[in-house]
Amino acid sequence: MMLKVSTALVRSSMVALVALMMGACDRSPLTTEESAVVATLALGALPALPSDPSNIYADNKDVAAFGKKLFGDTRLSLNGKVACATCHLPERQFQDDKPLAVAVGTGVRRTMPLAGVAWGPWFFWDGRKDSQWSQALGPLEDQVEHGSDRTTLVFTIATHYRQTYETLFGPLTDLPAVAVAASPVGTIAARRAWDALTPAERTAINRGFANIGKAIAAHGRTLKPEMTRFDRFAASHAQGNSAPDNARFTQQEIAGLKLFLGKGSCTNCHSGPRLTDDHFHNTGMPAVPGLPPDGGRATVLKAIGADPFNCLGAFSDATPDQCGELRFMSQDRHALTRAYKPPSLRRVSSRPPYMHAGQFPTLDAVIAHYASAPRAPAGHSELKPLDLSDQDRQALVAFLKTLEP
Repeated sequence: MMLKVSTALVRSSMVALVALMMGACDRSPLTTEESAVVATLALGALPALPSDPSNIYADNKDVAAFGKKLFGDTRLSLNGKVACATCHLPERQFQDDKPLAVAVGTGVRRTMPLAGVAWGPWFFWDGRKDSQWSQALGPLEDQVEHGSDRTTLVFTIATHYRQTYETLFGPLTDLPAVAVAASPVGTIAARRAWDALTPAERTAINRGFANIGKAIAAHGRTLKPEMTRFDRFAASHAQGNSAPDNARFTQQEIAGLKLFLGKGSCTNCHSGPRLTDDHFHNTGMPAVPGLPPDGGRATVLKAIGADPFNCLGAFSDATPDQCGELRFMSQDRHALTRAYKPPSLRRVSSRPPYMHAGQFPTLDAVIAHYASAPRAPAGHSELKPLDLSDQDRQALVAFLKTLEP
């Protein structure tokens, strides 16, 4: 009798253990709150591509095809060797793996990746441009990027792409009789040549120049973020399914995700399905010896409003009521001193170095900076010290590596 009772007890205990194990397998590794945030970070939560009312050609496929040609054309540079694709390498997530961009000369900031950038309201690290097409114009006349000028650029289009341009945008009329290097920005000689043009000639040049930017922007809008292992994990988690092999997370990666969502405060800046909030933050980035002082967003506020190619400018296709970002942008210089836009974290592990001037060579160095929260060289850092162990830091890096295809 004693033997029969013991056998029954053993069988009962085994059933209970199996049930407990099955329940443990069914339980999510994330809390309800964490699961809700994960859903907002997944690529499936990405909304439809927003319209750009300032560019009526934004979604024109023929204009985008023209823009792709211009994106790779080295003739749109002073030395005939630099194209947009020189720094925004298509095979490298449209960035160049360098701490500072190198084109006609060497810049003072790192090249930003472009996939998914069309969902953002501001462009460049400091957000000095309010549209993709306006952004595309800046490097063309920057003396260390393309190093050209708008008159030369429009004449280059007239020489090599006239038929395509005029089919898309209409006739190139009222151009100067002679192609001289002229622009209201750039060298003293270029500015003097610009002042010598008639108002009609300057308007024609500006119109052609703006359309170059609008074509490149139309191409840029086709560059979409890729699905990553994190997105596959998020999708299977949301459906309550067991994750397939190409989406399964290790315990370390789960721990890193939990830190990312909680203790690490990473979603304060890296939120939404592109893992950026598109705002501007001072996170105490160290200045780079040898580079000029960089005040970030605070130093460009006046220039944004004065830009003739902004949303409210004469070459924008928007109405004033469609320019809310520009009309109501923050003017708080103190809060925006050394504030920069956080780039998307998608595919971040494969594109070191990091930060606006390539200050950190590894993700571990980035996390160490955020954990120590040093004082900012100027302005006020938003960071607060984090008590992260070596194990925590390794877990965060492990999670960030899941943001790859």
